[in-house]
Amino acid sequence: MSSLYLKGVKLINPSSEFHLKKVHLSIKNGKIDYLGLKETTAAGKVVEGKDLIVTPGWFDLRANFCDPGMEHKEDLNSGLKAAAAGGFSDVCLLPDTHPTIQSKNDIEYLKSKGRGKVTTVHPMAAVTLGRKGEELSEMIDLHHAGAVAFTDGHDPIWNTDILLKTLQYLQPLNGLLMNRPEDKWLAKFGVMHEGVQSTRLGMRGVPVAGETIMVERDLRILEYAGGKIHFSQVSSAEAVDMIKKAKKRGLAVTCDVSVHHLCFNDTYLSTFDTNYKVSPPFRTEKDRKALIAGVKDGTIDTIVSAHEPQDEESKKLEFDLAEFGITGLQTLWPVLNQLDLKGELSLEQSLPAVFDGPRKVLGLPAIALNVGADACLTVASTSTRWILDKKTNLSKSVNNPFFGKELTGMVAAVANNGLVQIIN
Repeated sequence: MSSLYLKGVKLINPSSEFHLKKVHLSIKNGKIDYLGLKETTAAGKVVEGKDLIVTPGWFDLRANFCDPGMEHKEDLNSGLKAAAAGGFSDVCLLPDTHPTIQSKNDIEYLKSKGRGKVTTVHPMAAVTLGRKGEELSEMIDLHHAGAVAFTDGHDPIWNTDILLKTLQYLQPLNGLLMNRPEDKWLAKFGVMHEGVQSTRLGMRGVPVAGETIMVERDLRILEYAGGKIHFSQVSSAEAVDMIKKAKKRGLAVTCDVSVHHLCFNDTYLSTFDTNYKVSPPFRTEKDRKALIAGVKDGTIDTIVSAHEPQDEESKKLEFDLAEFGITGLQTLWPVLNQLDLKGELSLEQSLPAVFDGPRKVLGLPAIALNVGADACLTVASTSTRWILDKKTNLSKSVNNPFFGKELTGMVAAVANNGLVQIIN
């Protein structure tokens, strides 16, 4: 379907003259045919509701579809279904697959699987072969093949020489390096945040220093070498403060936060539920509030799903043996909606970090919701209640702390690539 009529929905798009106003929007043949305050002739299916919002299409900067190699956890087909249901017109895929995404054929494989879908696939390629941190990949060829960024995914770039050379090699391409700020030796064997709660539970912790040491190192090398760097999944108040100061000094640095780090802190691990086991770990309430403040003041550029599917055999284990990760695509919107309902983070503050922030980080043009433009937008309800269960979950995996629970806020439709997909 390529036509849709949105009747009386609230527009959230700061660059639009209709920002925060109730609008009527018509899509015909994949393009915006009408946008205004007055009703017009409906085209195609009519979607209306006092609780509906519409924004430019949501863009996820960090997801793992486990394809190729681990399709029992997720594959491109199931991942794209979950992404569309979560409201995403675009999704960046990590190279953490088997084999690693590190060749032109690998890039083409991912891009081909996304063609003809409402959600566009944006492949990211590995910085080093096998993500081992030892030998650089052919980044120039990968860039021309369509890699939108370079990262070793869950593996931090521990080799400082590799980090330096990557920043230098990517500068002529205006390419982006994304890095996980984690000292792998300080984080080794850790299963949760190191602090009072880990001591009470008798579990080995991951210190904040493991994050801040890497942020400090990367910023110093960035200042020396030039280029630009993106820190993926910051989790601590200290890291946010360091990045904020680096931005004020004029360094080309950006960062993102997992949506679940805006919602949970380390006290949730008291039940030993492995669905709360993530990397980086949920930290203190002080850290959680600092992350929210970072989104509000623009220090944190984007909010990501950090979608990390794990099969049941990887999660139904003793806490220290279970794998890290949460499936985040379908619950990003309910979490943001919940934060708004609680008065902690308004939708006007959070959603630009989902539709504008990622595009700015990647150097892509912003989406314009104007008459005549290609329709790339997301429509969502702020009041619809639903339960994430075997029927509604479109991922192959169920490793999500919200599984089996009632959520408030549901995606209604996504338009992109000349297509309109009604979700609910």
